[in-house]
Amino acid sequence: MCIHLNKLLVGFWFFINSTIHSRSTGREKAAKMPEESSPRRTPQNVPYGDLPHLVNADGQYLFCRYWKPKVMPRALVFISHGAGEHCGRYDDLAQMLAELDLLVFAHDHVGHGQSEGERMVVSDFHVFVRDVLLHVDLMQKENSELPIFLLGHSMGGAISILTAAERPNTFSGMVLISPLVVASPESATTFKVLAAKVLNLVLPNLSLGTIDSSVISRNQTEVDSYNSDPLICHTGLKVCFGIQLLNAVSRVERALPRLTLPILLLQGSADKLCDSKGAYVLMEAAKSQDKTLKIYEGAYHVLHKELPEVTSSVFHEIKMWFSHRITTGRSSSKS
Repeated sequence: MCIHLNKLLVGFWFFINSTIHSRSTGREKAAKMPEESSPRRTPQNVPYGDLPHLVNADGQYLFCRYWKPKVMPRALVFISHGAGEHCGRYDDLAQMLAELDLLVFAHDHVGHGQSEGERMVVSDFHVFVRDVLLHVDLMQKENSELPIFLLGHSMGGAISILTAAERPNTFSGMVLISPLVVASPESATTFKVLAAKVLNLVLPNLSLGTIDSSVISRNQTEVDSYNSDPLICHTGLKVCFGIQLLNAVSRVERALPRLTLPILLLQGSADKLCDSKGAYVLMEAAKSQDKTLKIYEGAYHVLHKELPEVTSSVFHEIKMWFSHRITTGRSSSKS
């Protein structure tokens, strides 16, 4: 999910009106790694040896998921999840893509779900991009002849954009659902951004509160599912993570003009987490000749888990978009 900077301002006032007796509230120490003789385990205490996983450049174990078609795959699709959640929340969408004979794969980002790392903490936003490229490279070694696509939601949309921009000749297309493209104008004021940077220096682990689950979807069943999901991080957003999201927005802005691949962008007009203005910014700045934007009036943030009529349309749009590009063979010519 995206983060509103007004929460950073609340944290700033908390800091300047409090007496700081020590720096003991600074950055929490990363979880102690297990002894070499003991098996590495997920944050839920499941041995990684029992789960599909990969090891990133920092030696962290990332939990992976794969949805394989019943026949030989026609393309690869990597799904990038949003902040605080995990790739298992995309099972319905991934299964639909697998029914199109696409091999779908994903992993929980560092600090998320069943992957290692302090919850919702990352040293640099590019770590997410780097890990996606690692996973993509591993899959392409086994499927070198297949085109590969990206699908990203919210923060995962920003990750997908930066991934595509870094490897412009690798990907055949990208689907974005409510992507993080711009910061909220009312919250990203000069003063609030400065306050966030000050807080990051002295109280990087200060919690800014949890995401208001009522704004993720108008479908109460999906909201309840989100609230009860033990793999979702419900402990709150930290200042240091908010700073990384701000950094991501700046990088996305610079990356948009480098995008030339086909793009499908789906956005809710009433999204309170990722400003819908970002969709128009992307459509204007991206150099792609094949780009489609569909706005869902009144819809909230998680379009693939919205009211039935919205979610049904989202699935249909994605299905038709992939079907057309795979069938026509346009997927084989990377931009």
